Amino acid sequence: MDLSLDYFLNNIMGNPILMITVLLTLGVIFVNGWTDAPNAIATCVTTRCLSPRRAILMSAVFNFLGVFIMTQINSSVASTISNMVDFGDSTHEAMIALCAALVSIVVYSVAASVFGIPTSESHSLIAGLSGAAIAIQGGIGGINGSEWVKVLYGLVLSLALGFVTGWTVCKLITILCCKMDRRKTNGIFGSAQIAGAAAMSFMHGAQDGQKFIGVLFLGIAFADGQNSVTGMEIPVWLMMLCSIVMGVGTSVGGEKIIKSVGMDMVKLERYQGFSADLAGAICLLFSSLFGIPVSTTHTKTSAIMGVGAVKRLSAINFGVVKDMMLTWIFTFPGCGLISFVMAKIFMFVFG
Repeated sequence: MDLSLDYFLNNIMGNPILMITVLLTLGVIFVNGWTDAPNAIATCVTTRCLSPRRAILMSAVFNFLGVFIMTQINSSVASTISNMVDFGDSTHEAMIALCAALVSIVVYSVAASVFGIPTSESHSLIAGLSGAAIAIQGGIGGINGSEWVKVLYGLVLSLALGFVTGWTVCKLITILCCKMDRRKTNGIFGSAQIAGAAAMSFMHGAQDGQKFIGVLFLGIAFADGQNSVTGMEIPVWLMMLCSIVMGVGTSVGGEKIIKSVGMDMVKLERYQGFSADLAGAICLLFSSLFGIPVSTTHTKTSAIMGVGAVKRLSAINFGVVKDMMLTWIFTFPGCGLISFVMAKIFMFVFG
């Protein structure tokens, strides 16, 4: 399959379905940068290390770099997403199913963001693809169990490892700095937290950017009559396109989500904010290197909970945590059902 930019541009102009698929995918990437990326800078803003505008611009730059650099180093997360479902032998039906999945993600994510609730676009994506595959195949035969199980690993990993790593990093910093002057450490951790937020933004791009690159790559293959992308190498121009769109989405901001994650759940000091950012970045790096798709929202919020638990469990606002958990739990059946229904409607109209 020709993966050059010239071929893609010529193909998209002559293939309306491919154009719709690309626009929907880029829309989802934009929404991800808008609604999910603010989690990476929430603690940095709420501890007043950076103003919201500067933090958002910084996050946009490092999201861009994370998508572009990490995909060239290791694109296994993108491969996992691409191979997770089987839409059948008909590439026309596969394109319809993919469009339905993307529409469901946009609808679900935007609705949740209106209420300032941190959503997991990763799980929305997985649920959307799965719901559409079930609709097209008429059952669970369209689900690739060996790839889907990595999602379950990622769910447990992002929660458990995020909490444990957050607790461990914060505890070590507390022990090492217990005899230091708090005024001096505030200045040190203020600068360190900016670096930590940049690292979190970089790894957000590396994780979530790869997921949506995998989807766009799949759409391009379907448009060319290919049933899968196995063995194909992701072109640099595709990485650039996705990273730019995610960076622009991040620049739009998400101050409601920053408040929900960084202020309402745990009241953080600067050393705690740095601990949460460092812990989250470590977990995302580990997951990316091993090709496990995880939720950056899960990872960051569980790291914040681990940091808060160092002092006492009562430092965590479990009411906010409960709301988040209910939202996450609803994502799979909710977004999956929307995708299933949209796929059936699209098949009836365009089939």
